[in-house]
Amino acid sequence: MLETRPNFDRPDESYALLIKAHEGLSEAESHAMNARLILILMNQIGDHAVIAEALALARNVRAAT
Repeated sequence: MLETRPNFDRPDESYALLIKAHEGLSEAESHAMNARLILILMNQIGDHAVIAEALALARNVRAAT
């Protein structure tokens, strides 16, 4: 089951790490890094059903904005 409640122990610091990781990258490099990060995190999750639920949620949230 997908955890949808906030679950970060240090959300502001985690967000800052994400932003800092993109510093100095071109748009293409940034997109490639995001793709690699997503695959790494999908591997960490490991559960196909959870990954599918997360992808559906992300797509629906994006479509609603």
